Amino acid sequence: MVSTVSQLRVLAGDELRSNILDFWCRHAIDNENGGFYGYISGDLDVDTLHEKPSVLNARILWTFSAAYRLYGDEKYLGMAARAYEYIRDRFISREHMGVYWMLDHRGLPKDTKNQVYANAFVIYGLSEYYRAVGDSSALELAVGLFRSLEKHARDKEHGGYLEALACDWSPLADMSLSKKDMNVPKSMNTHLHVLEAYTNLYRVWKQDEIRESLKALLETVMDRIVDSSTWSFRLFFGMDWTPCADIISYGHDIEGSWLIHEAAEVLGDPALMERAVKTAVNMAESVLVNGSDRKFGGIFNERHGSVLDDNKDWWPQAEAVVGFINAWQLTGKGAFLDEALKTWRFIDKYIVDRKNGEWRRAVSRSGAPLADDERISPWKCPYHNSRMCFEIIRRAAGHDG
Repeated sequence: MVSTVSQLRVLAGDELRSNILDFWCRHAIDNENGGFYGYISGDLDVDTLHEKPSVLNARILWTFSAAYRLYGDEKYLGMAARAYEYIRDRFISREHMGVYWMLDHRGLPKDTKNQVYANAFVIYGLSEYYRAVGDSSALELAVGLFRSLEKHARDKEHGGYLEALACDWSPLADMSLSKKDMNVPKSMNTHLHVLEAYTNLYRVWKQDEIRESLKALLETVMDRIVDSSTWSFRLFFGMDWTPCADIISYGHDIEGSWLIHEAAEVLGDPALMERAVKTAVNMAESVLVNGSDRKFGGIFNERHGSVLDDNKDWWPQAEAVVGFINAWQLTGKGAFLDEALKTWRFIDKYIVDRKNGEWRRAVSRSGAPLADDERISPWKCPYHNSRMCFEIIRRAAGHDG
């Protein structure tokens, strides 16, 4: 049983290479129509006619760029290059410099709206590809998309960013990210991932315009989206930041805790760093107290008012390991590390699929697999779990206990 950070580092490296990355290399490539499949079931049945989502492809690009940067394995470079070329040639609207939300299975535009969330993930992936291989054309695309978001999607009056616009950046009636999301002008989820994308872009492009945008966005996240009375995120907002829902997403809270800290760290602003550390630790503490499952391990999905969704999707568990390790590193508080290790054990026992590979999409509170167990889908990507492993490997370096 894993009980130390150094043990966790070894296990994470093995899980990353032998299970997660290997699965995507073996199963995801669409040799007939190009790019990657949009859907594979838990039983490994491929839907060759499924549409191809921008978010899935951007996350594949980020994952295999990061993997190549860490390991230098040509197999990972091949996956990253395939994802980059497909995004460059198929998903980018050159006329309007934006990202198509969805292609059909042949790679032709199917839903052309500019979902800001998707644009952010493409920036995130392109930035990582540039970090990995130094391809200036990838950086140019990332900067072009950044400037489009700043020109068309940034709210100059109230701060933050709109959820979505049409392909030509004109207003759009339905701005919702998915069927489960509210149709509102602004959301936590979009802002969190624009923050993540801008942080990665600033790593490789140290220009004043991205620094200003990243700093303003980080302040907006901490001022408007974090509820400092509960240290959890508010999820949906009107244009003037009036909250529209009473929902707590434990996965986003723990993920956001370390992404807020990461953004401040990359910016290097002492005052923002002090505030971000306080925010990160308090958010992690809130999830530890309110979202962790003391009986079975792992963290719960969400709370809608007084109603708890006690299922456990795969991605909150991955983010919990990183977020709790981050809080432990910031505070030295053993309870955070204990929770990270406990969550890893839950993942290893119930979510990792030793038979078919990769991770189950979701399990019940006690770990029983749920019916809709896809391995690849618009929202089931290699990004959360691979990033968990990357972060463990990076953060555990130098720890011998």
